[in-house]
Amino acid sequence: MTAIKERPILFSAPMVRAILEGRKTVTRRVMKSQPDVDATITAESYNVAVTNRQGYQEAGPEIFGAWWRDGEAGCKCPFGQPGDRLWVRETFIDLRGTGVEHRPDPDGPLQRYAYAADCRPGSHSDEARKDFGLKYKPSIHMPRAACRILLEITDVRVERLQDISEEQAKAEGVRLYTDHAELGDWWHAEGIETYSADPRKSFELLWSSVGGNWNANPWVWVVEFKRVTPLPQ
Repeated sequence: MTAIKERPILFSAPMVRAILEGRKTVTRRVMKSQPDVDATITAESYNVAVTNRQGYQEAGPEIFGAWWRDGEAGCKCPFGQPGDRLWVRETFIDLRGTGVEHRPDPDGPLQRYAYAADCRPGSHSDEARKDFGLKYKPSIHMPRAACRILLEITDVRVERLQDISEEQAKAEGVRLYTDHAELGDWWHAEGIETYSADPRKSFELLWSSVGGNWNANPWVWVVEFKRVTPLPQ
């Protein structure tokens, strides 16, 4: 039996909340190697090119990636293919040895790890964290054992950033300007500058707020996923 491949992936606290709430089921990541401006990229053309290339006759549609017109430069999606899994790295605290009890569920067991996504800035929990001198560790340093969110890839494709549809923008987990009333006192912490009444505009603002260049309209990996239960480590 072939083992399921797992890879880590970073998400910010607002995007972690979106995943936990079921609002986010897709992510877009810039391709590190960008093709020429007039290139045409599709997973299908990549598969055809690979099957016709010497030494890769055995390859088939199960290989996901991109191929552009010069027929020589291609790449496989670094996040995997459908069926592979992504374990989410998020900003966290390791409570071991701190003497601080952490019980998210009043009737549940104590937990070793706490997460920034559950502790909004300015909240009672965040103030308590500061009182105890607890500091978050960056998501890049989060070990697999601390993972609480495991995603299974359901689709991979490539497209231009600005080709995103309204439906896909919603699936990216964006909030609309009209949603801020539902957030109560927390809407400021969620970043109102990324809100718009238009889902595509909200995604554009979100992309730009994290340092992305919307106007460059880069080729991006589009990775769709569903949440699955993490396996114990």
